[in-house]
Amino acid sequence: MVLYAKDIVEREFLSFSPSTSVRDAAKTMAREHQGFVIVTSPAKVPMGIVTEWDLLAKVVAEGRDPSNVSLGEIMSTKLVSVDPSEGIDRVAQLMADEGTRRVLVVKDSQVLGVIRVRTILARMREYIDSVSAQIARAQKPMF
Repeated sequence: MVLYAKDIVEREFLSFSPSTSVRDAAKTMAREHQGFVIVTSPAKVPMGIVTEWDLLAKVVAEGRDPSNVSLGEIMSTKLVSVDPSEGIDRVAQLMADEGTRRVLVVKDSQVLGVIRVRTILARMREYIDSVSAQIARAQKPMF
C-alpha cells in the first residue's frame, strides 16, 4: 500500500487575502486553533503563508500594531508544494530538505489542502505498523 499526498491532505485550512490585518487573522487562528494561514489572491491562487512564528517575530517582537499590519507585509512567499499524486516519502523528504512543517497540496494553481508534519508522522506510523504486521504474518511458519 503506497500513500500519496491526496490520501493524507487536510482539506480544511484558513485562507485570507493579503490585505487582511494581522489582528483579524490572529483572532481567527486562535478561535480555530490553527498555527498558520494561507494568503491567496482573489482568484484563490496561493501567494504566501503566515505562521504563528511570523506573528511573533515580525509583529509582536517588533512592537508593531497588529491592526495596522497586513498579512501581505509579513507573509513568507516561499511556498513548498506538491501534486496530489506525490508519494508520502517525497512529501516527507521535502519537509526535511526545506525545513518546513507544512506542505501545500496544489493542483491547477489551486490549494487543495495542507499536509502538516504531525499528520505525516501519524500516517507514517500507521503505515509502518501495517507493513510490520504483514511481514510478521508472512514470516509465521505455515505448520
